[in-house]
Amino acid sequence: MKKIITYPVCFGLLLFVIFCNRDSNNNERENFDLSLLTQSAALQLSGRYESLIQLNVAYLKKAAKMKYHAGKGLCYLNIASVNVSAGNYQKALFFFNKAEDYLGNSENPYHKAELYNDYSQYYAHLKIYDKAIEYNHKAFAYLKASKKTMLSSKLLPRLYVNKGIYYARKGWRGTSLKSFQKGNVLENSAYTNCMVAQYYLFVHQPDSAGIYIKRSEEKMESQKTSDAESMWVYYTTGYYYNEVNNSDDAEKALKQALEINIKTRRTYSSHIKDVYKAMADLYKKKNDGGRAYYYLNKYMEEEKRIDTARFATMNKATEDFISEIKKESDWHKSDFPLLIAMSITVLTVSGVYVRKVIHKMNMKKLNLKKETDELKNHVYNKQLQEVIELARKNDSSFLLKFKELYPDFINALLKINPDLENSELTFCAMLKLQFSSKEIADYTFVQHRSVQQKKYRIRKRLNIPGETDIYEFFDNL
Repeated sequence: MKKIITYPVCFGLLLFVIFCNRDSNNNERENFDLSLLTQSAALQLSGRYESLIQLNVAYLKKAAKMKYHAGKGLCYLNIASVNVSAGNYQKALFFFNKAEDYLGNSENPYHKAELYNDYSQYYAHLKIYDKAIEYNHKAFAYLKASKKTMLSSKLLPRLYVNKGIYYARKGWRGTSLKSFQKGNVLENSAYTNCMVAQYYLFVHQPDSAGIYIKRSEEKMESQKTSDAESMWVYYTTGYYYNEVNNSDDAEKALKQALEINIKTRRTYSSHIKDVYKAMADLYKKKNDGGRAYYYLNKYMEEEKRIDTARFATMNKATEDFISEIKKESDWHKSDFPLLIAMSITVLTVSGVYVRKVIHKMNMKKLNLKKETDELKNHVYNKQLQEVIELARKNDSSFLLKFKELYPDFINALLKINPDLENSELTFCAMLKLQFSSKEIADYTFVQHRSVQQKKYRIRKRLNIPGETDIYEFFDNL
């Protein structure tokens, strides 16, 4: 009788212990996820890269002790994400693969939602928007299947915002706007309001954008906004003010975005190129060719760096894919023709894609070169007018400014005759600017005859033949 009573009691106690342990493990893992992801996000958004790495290394060890494989995957995912932000796409892909090895088998749907969300942003950076949309859909599906937690509530609005970005890039405006608005309703932060404003700027509706710009500014003052998101708000605000011809406020906002970029040690360098372009457009509007040219060059340098990183990543991914197929070719010799066909397909598809991207890049470069040349001409003409005006006023700084505009001209003169005096160099500079003898006489307060005598002396000092037109000589020098 004792045996009949004791067995079910012991079995019940055993089940109770098992369920308690499982609940305890689940709680411990949920706390692990919340602590790791919250801290990592804060460090990434503030640009504290070394601290982020150290944190994830510590959590990797912690996950190993807990025998929590998904925890390791989240650590690798965090490292992948920060590399995407910095434009380090090859390293990001390596860590994504590591993360997927651990998170792919996780029983927690939220883990996969995080994985696919970060993957979608990676493909968006590579401008492969179809893939970004596909992974965004997967993230939504897994998030829907996960239980509601603080982490899932934070992720949902960002999935909608990202969806809005991808669809906007594809030109599907209706879905894009709905996604931005849905994300903003859920989060209602400085960042989400600014993303709605960006949509309206993207479709050239500055009046509607202005409503959300004002809200994003108010939210930024009342809420604690991260450095990275503040940078994005300032960029959007500056872009908006430039569109409505408020150049002073535009300049102020864009400079704040650049200051945050320096503060976060350029962790978000892949985003800052847009700020450089906005600065170039602003100064072009302000008729400040020098600074417009400077920021356009900065934009082109950043764009080139990121494009190079994109191509390196695509090439590496293609090579890895082919290598994997080659490893599997040992299964059956009959699979070898299939291997060749798949390899050719991969190379062809990637080749077509790369050619399209290269063509698009070349067209963009041509347009940027045209814009750069226009700015260079604008800068040159402005400096030339300033130099001419100094000559007309007989200003003592004329020769100094002339040297800045034509540094090689003065050097060429001194090579012919190193003993030329400043007064003679000034006279040659005026001839280079095509001033007539009468104009030189008027501007320097001397007689016309004195100018003719100076011309004669300069011919002798520079060995200019009598049959050579002196203006032509200086023009060709």
